[in-house]
Amino acid sequence: MPDFVDVLIVGAGLSGIGAAAHLQQKCPGKTYAILEGRGEIGGTWDLFRYPGLRSDSDMFTLGYSFRPWTEAKAIADGPSILRYVRDTARELGIEPHIRFNTRVISARWSSSEKRWLVTAEAGPEKEKREYTAAFLYICSGYYNYQAGYEPDFPGRADFQGTWIHPQKWPEGLDVSGKKVVVIGSGATAVTLVPALAKSAKHVIMLQRSPTYITTLPSSDVFANLARKILPRGLAHKLVRAKNILLAMLFFQVCRRFPNFARRLIRAGVKKELPRGFPIDEHFRPLYAPWDQRVCFVPDADLFKAIRSGDATIETARIRSLTRNGITLESGKSLEADVIVSATGLDLLALGGIQIFVDDREMKLSETFTYKGLMLSNVPNLAICVGYTNASWTLRADLSSSFVCRLLKQMDRGGYKVVEPRLDAGAMEAVPILDLASGYVERAVDRFPKQGTKAPWHLRQNYLLDFVTMKISGLDDGTLEFRK
Repeated sequence: MPDFVDVLIVGAGLSGIGAAAHLQQKCPGKTYAILEGRGEIGGTWDLFRYPGLRSDSDMFTLGYSFRPWTEAKAIADGPSILRYVRDTARELGIEPHIRFNTRVISARWSSSEKRWLVTAEAGPEKEKREYTAAFLYICSGYYNYQAGYEPDFPGRADFQGTWIHPQKWPEGLDVSGKKVVVIGSGATAVTLVPALAKSAKHVIMLQRSPTYITTLPSSDVFANLARKILPRGLAHKLVRAKNILLAMLFFQVCRRFPNFARRLIRAGVKKELPRGFPIDEHFRPLYAPWDQRVCFVPDADLFKAIRSGDATIETARIRSLTRNGITLESGKSLEADVIVSATGLDLLALGGIQIFVDDREMKLSETFTYKGLMLSNVPNLAICVGYTNASWTLRADLSSSFVCRLLKQMDRGGYKVVEPRLDAGAMEAVPILDLASGYVERAVDRFPKQGTKAPWHLRQNYLLDFVTMKISGLDDGTLEFRK
C-alpha cells in the first residue's frame, strides 16, 4: 500500500464498497485505500450467519443507485446480499484496494502537515501499522462487531442447554426436534422464529413487550413487470423512486397520524392470525409507530408459523433461567433445549476509533454532525450513517456523493482543508438517532449529537437530503475551506 492516499476509507461493507465506487466514478484521479478489520468483504452481511438472515428493506433501495438489483426477490436473503456486495467490489476493481484484517484504532489530524495519520492493528499478532491520507471517510457502521448486547439474566449459569447470541451463531447447529426459545421481539427475532420453526420441534418468541410488525411481499410485482417491458436502467429508477416514496409516505403517516397507523397495522396483523388470537396482548406496543423501528416480515412468514402451531408468542418478563429453560415472573415455565438471546446490538460509534486533532482527543459526545456526515470542528473527515426509517444505502449513496463534491470543490479552489465550524454552545443538542429503542438509549451518550436546525440536523427525509447533499451549494457559511 502507498505511504499516502488521497482518501482512506474505513470498512469494506455495504457502505465502504459503495464509497469506493463513487470515488472511482466521480473522482477518478484520487488515490484511495480501504482498511477492513475483518478478513472478508461484506460487513454486516458477512458477520451475521443466523438462519433466515435477510434484509428488512427492499433491495431496489438497499442496493446501490449505480448497480441495479436484478434478482427476482425484492426482500433478499443474507447470502444474496453478500454476493451482490462482493460482485460489485470485484466487477469494479475495488478488491485490490482493500487491506483485510487491519483494524483502525486511532486517527490523528496534523494541522501542520494537513493530513491524517491513521494507526491500525494488522493480523492476529495485532502488528501496529500506520497510514496517511488527506481525507478520512469512516464507513464502519454503528455497532460493535465483536459482540452484541446481552442482559445479565439471573440463573444463566444454571441452564444446561445451548445458549446462542445471533451475532455469534455456531456453524452447523441443528435444531431439528428441539424446543427453542428466542428472547426478543425486534427484527432479528422475527426473522429467526419462522426460520427455526421449519425444523425445530417448537419455537417460542419470548418478548418483554410487543413490537409493531407488518408484512411485505418478498417479490415486487411492479418491479418484475417494469423490468420485462422497460430498459434495465429506466426500470431500476422507476422502481427505486416508487419504493422511496412509499417508505416516506408510511413513515410520515406513522409520525403524523399515529392512532390511524396503529389501527392500520393492527388490521394487517388481525388478517394474518386465527380468529380469537390475543392480538392486543402480543402485538399492541405501548409506544407510537416509528418511535422504534417497525419490523417488516416478508410474505407474512412469522404469522404463518404461528398459524401452523410451529411457533407461539409469550409476552412476559423473565424471573430466571433454570436447568431446563426459563421461569417467567408469572411462575410459568418454558422448557428449552436451545435459547437464542436476540436481545439487540451493542452500538459503537465510528468503530471505536479514537479521533485526535493535533494533540487534542475529540470527545464524540461533544461534537455535532454537519448534514449527518461530518463532525463539528474536525477537518477532512466524513462518516457514513444511513437512515433508520428507510434503506441504509439511500443515505450512504448521498453521503458518498457529497464527499466527492467536497473533494472536487477543494481541487478547484486549491484547498487542502475543509471543516464544518460551530462555536461552543451555539446549538441545542439532541441525540443523533431519533429512536426510543433500548439499544439506542443504552449508547446515546457515546455518539455525536445533532442540532435542531439545518445543516446540523440529521433529517430522516431522502428528498430533502437529495436536494441539500447533491444540488445545494457547498458555500453555506458553515463549511470553512482553507488553503
